[in-house]
Amino acid sequence: MQSGTLVYFSVVNNHFIGPIPKSLKNCSSLIRVRLDGNHLTGNIAEDFDIYPNLNYIDLSSNNLYGELSSKWGRCHNLTNLKISNNKISGSIPPEIGNATMLGILDLSSNHLVGKIPKDLGHLKSLLKLLLNNNQLSGNIPLEIGKLSILEHCNLAANNLSGLIPKQLGECSRLLFLNLSRNKLDGSIPYDIGSLQSLQSLDVSKNLLVGEIPRKLGGMIQLETLNLSHNNLFGSIPSTFDDSASLTSIDISYNELEGPIPNIMAFRKAPIAALQNNRGLCGNVVGLKACLKPIPNPLSKRSNRFLVIILPSLLGTLFIIFVIVGVSLLLCRRVKKIEDKPREAHNDNLFAIWSYDGKMVYENIIEATEEFNSKYCIGVGGYGSVYKAVLSTSQAVAVKKFHPLLDGEKSNQKALTSEIHTLTEIRHRNIVSKNVLLDQEYEAHISDFGTARLLKPDSSNWTSLAGTFGYMAPEFAYTMEVNEKCDVFSFGVLTLEIIMGKHPKDLISSLSSPTITISDLLLKDVLDQRLSLPTNEAAGEVLSIAKIAIACLHTIPQSRPTMQQVSQELSTRKPHLPNTLHTITFGEVVDLRVSTV
Repeated sequence: MQSGTLVYFSVVNNHFIGPIPKSLKNCSSLIRVRLDGNHLTGNIAEDFDIYPNLNYIDLSSNNLYGELSSKWGRCHNLTNLKISNNKISGSIPPEIGNATMLGILDLSSNHLVGKIPKDLGHLKSLLKLLLNNNQLSGNIPLEIGKLSILEHCNLAANNLSGLIPKQLGECSRLLFLNLSRNKLDGSIPYDIGSLQSLQSLDVSKNLLVGEIPRKLGGMIQLETLNLSHNNLFGSIPSTFDDSASLTSIDISYNELEGPIPNIMAFRKAPIAALQNNRGLCGNVVGLKACLKPIPNPLSKRSNRFLVIILPSLLGTLFIIFVIVGVSLLLCRRVKKIEDKPREAHNDNLFAIWSYDGKMVYENIIEATEEFNSKYCIGVGGYGSVYKAVLSTSQAVAVKKFHPLLDGEKSNQKALTSEIHTLTEIRHRNIVSKNVLLDQEYEAHISDFGTARLLKPDSSNWTSLAGTFGYMAPEFAYTMEVNEKCDVFSFGVLTLEIIMGKHPKDLISSLSSPTITISDLLLKDVLDQRLSLPTNEAAGEVLSIAKIAIACLHTIPQSRPTMQQVSQELSTRKPHLPNTLHTITFGEVVDLRVSTV
């Protein structure tokens, strides 16, 4: 071959072996090169140079090795770069993003490592991005969403982690999206449902959680859907009942429950595509039949859940009373003037109680992107709490009830019971992580939903709840909830504050008949990171320690009430018989007995 005159060179699908000819490197006039489908060897970084006129090169299915050169980014006329199924190592050079004419970039089935360069977002002409079957890691760059005409995106079988970028929903011409066999977490972005041209979606074998977005059921071109081997939960959205284009599904190995959609793709699916879920039902061999649904007057939606709109700046008790009816709170005349502006300001939030629930529901769905996990700000015993910014720019908290367990009350009855038994509620999960401080450093109990309701017909729980290390010992074997359980938790939390750590060893010693701590000095259990308090502060610490020990009494009836605790904290502190250097726990216990 004569150097500098070769324009087209193709030896595709032969059985050539050996190295790539050295002279090929000097053919700067090359426009189209196809060496794919052979057994050629060589270092790809050394055997190729800059080709200013090159627009197509395919080196796939050979035995090439080495690292990708940044020189490929200087081939400004290059439209196709295919080097799949070789032994290429190293990382993808960011300079490839400078080859802005690229329409196809195929680096699949190699040994590439490192992150996907965000510079690939500059490839505005890219139609196919194939990086699957490598060892790429890190997050999927948000800049992929800038590839507005991208049709095929395959990032499967790598070590990618983090969230699926919602920006992928901006690739409006996407036909094929495969993110399977990675370590992606979080929920499926609501925005993926905006890909109305998408025909195949595979996010299987990841670490995804949350519910299936309703918008996925409205993708009119979707034919293949694989969500298997994740941790998705909830029911399959009813929007799939109208998915006429769907022909193949796999939702196995998740935590899904409820009826499967009544469409051919689900009815004809093999049981292997539905197995290992929490409780799917339907007319498919291998699935249990669905029970006849009980009508729910609050909702006609198949997944039937209730949401409580909670103004984010109000206290928990105030919130629930407002939901039941602002008038119940306004009857307290001392707060009438203070609460009236707040009521007027938030009237529009409670349209759901004026028979406008459908509109509110749709607004919440839109604001939370189908209850996407990124909006979740807390999880309790009855449900999860999400932050939503409505179209009015008002931020609210929305509580979504968990799916009911067998034998529990209906959502409507549970809500009614929650309201009527509010004054009897026992938090039973008072732990340090659930105590929040407001702007005035006043303590508030959070995670209120972890407190189940006191049922008038039962004092038993189907499972042990609360946080170990804070629960009263009697709760573990009696399963009876009363205010003394919270008193015990308060004592644990109080000791944790003054000790700077959880007092598990101290609690064990207090309840043990064989271990005595009477001679243990109080100063030795206080937070050692702080200097020992003196004068009035020392009296405060002693009083607090005394109250905490009283709250930890092994006999519930011997514990003080929280009203007594409050009174004790408000009274004048006792005169110290000794300094904190010499006071023992035996003296603290004596003070407890005599004063609380």
